[in-house]
Amino acid sequence: MNASAEIRNLNKSPHHLLRRAGQFAADIYAEEVGNRGLTHRQFAVLLTVAQNEGLSQTELVEKTGIDRSTLADLVARMLKKGLLQRKRTKEDARANSIRLSAAGRRALQATQQGAAATDKRLLGLLSSPQRKQFLTALSQLSEALEEHETTNGAISSTGTNGTTARNRRS
Repeated sequence: MNASAEIRNLNKSPHHLLRRAGQFAADIYAEEVGNRGLTHRQFAVLLTVAQNEGLSQTELVEKTGIDRSTLADLVARMLKKGLLQRKRTKEDARANSIRLSAAGRRALQATQQGAAATDKRLLGLLSSPQRKQFLTALSQLSEALEEHETTNGAISSTGTNGTTARNRRS
C-alpha cells in the first residue's frame, strides 16, 4: 500500500468518525428510550409508516435506507409483536401495504419523547451555527451517497469480505 492510500490518523477518517459518533448516538438513544422502548430501527420504521400509511415494503426500504432483507426481517418481527399490519395491495397482488396497528401507534408515541431527547442531547453538544452546518453536511452526504448508489450501481459492489455495500450498511 502506498503512503497516500494509508490512514494515518483515525480522527481524520470520515468512516471512523461516523462509526464513533453513531455508537455514541446509539448509547444515548438506549439511555433515553430504555429497554422497554423500540430499537432505533423499529422507531424509524414505525415513524415512516405513520407518516406514509399504506407503503409497500419496497417503498419502506427507499424511505428508511434499511436494506431489503433486514427490513423484511424487521417487519416480520414487528408483525408478530402486533406493531404493524400488512395486507395485499389492490394494484399489485404481489405487493404488501404496511400500516400501523393500534399497538404500533402506542409504541411509537411512547418512544417519541426518548428519540427527541436523543437528538436534543446530540445537537446540544454543538453551537447553533454548528448544528445547522452539521445537519446540512449529513443531509448532503446522505443525498450524495444515495445518488451515487443509484447512478453507479454501488449497491452490488462487493467488499473484501464478500459482503455487499447494502448489507454492510445495516
